[in-house]
Amino acid sequence: MGGWCGCPFGYAGTRGPFGLTKMIAEISNSLRQIEKRYDVRVLYAVESGSRAWGFASQDSDYDVRFIYVHTRDWYLTIHEGRDVIEEMLPNDLDVSGWDLKKALKLLQKSNPPLLEWLYSPIIYQENGEFMVKLRNIASTGYSAKHCAHHYLSMAQSNFRTYLQTERVRAKKYLYVLRPLLAARWVREGKGIPPVLFSSLLEEPLDAEVRSAIDDLVAQKMAGNELDDLPRNEVLHQFIVAELSNLADLSGVPHRKIETSDLDALFREFAI
Repeated sequence: MGGWCGCPFGYAGTRGPFGLTKMIAEISNSLRQIEKRYDVRVLYAVESGSRAWGFASQDSDYDVRFIYVHTRDWYLTIHEGRDVIEEMLPNDLDVSGWDLKKALKLLQKSNPPLLEWLYSPIIYQENGEFMVKLRNIASTGYSAKHCAHHYLSMAQSNFRTYLQTERVRAKKYLYVLRPLLAARWVREGKGIPPVLFSSLLEEPLDAEVRSAIDDLVAQKMAGNELDDLPRNEVLHQFIVAELSNLADLSGVPHRKIETSDLDALFREFAI
């Protein structure tokens, strides 16, 4: 198994009586209880969402995501069982996992949320051998086109839905900017985009835009999930321009991971 890996902003805003050390222990205990309750084995567990992205606010939830396997006989049946485990636990702990077979099917489709799990900077539990092989399959076979379309569509949808009024919630800017910069990263042929928002910001940006983004991140992390701000015209115009620049993704390559590679990994770790 593995341990916790930190990042600069991953645990900003730990609330109430639960400090960082206690929260990690609570998460580890919750995963052990899930293994017992569902008779499964957790292969990999990470933080997802704003804490993994590096801009958690004071009242951000913990979004724990994991990949698990059942016992051999669970798979050797004519009836398909439920392949998702979801639990809402005390202390704002949202825990959700996918069965290994489901995860591998989604990986073959280059599912971006799953790819973000694989490269989360905050790892709670990890089978090292399994993850080396899984990440190798992901990095060499994922579809850049599928990922670029996913992130662009997310940015477009969030922009239309949340950023058209005079006052907007601060977090909504980030939920447009992050997928927008991820789509640009993929289109430029740089591979799977980094999970940390700060890594996406390493790309050249206009000084005024970068300053506005830095201010926004600082306000988001210092505030709470309900804070709203006047619409920022610098960011608004930057987003409009980038959405236009990314409209044509025809040159982005498409690939599909071989079923035989995924079958081999499944047989090695699930049966």
